[in-house]
Amino acid sequence: MKKHKRNGRGISYKARVAEVNRIYDEHRRSGLSNVEIWRRYVYPKLFISERTFYNMLNASAVIDIEAVEREKQLWIPFPD
Repeated sequence: MKKHKRNGRGISYKARVAEVNRIYDEHRRSGLSNVEIWRRYVYPKLFISERTFYNMLNASAVIDIEAVEREKQLWIPFPD
């Protein structure tokens, strides 16, 4: 069960897409390549593959920010 502790089990796909896009937007102007952004910032936090990273960047679904915030409030992390 502990292997699920760090991957954010319970967070919806839309919330994860929003998080990936937020991280990408934050670091894209620093001159880093997409692979470096994935390696340094996305993978250590979300544990997703590079291919999934690109799929999430290209996700065409319109994300309702209010719905994402409601879902995050419902998610309770595992205690340490």
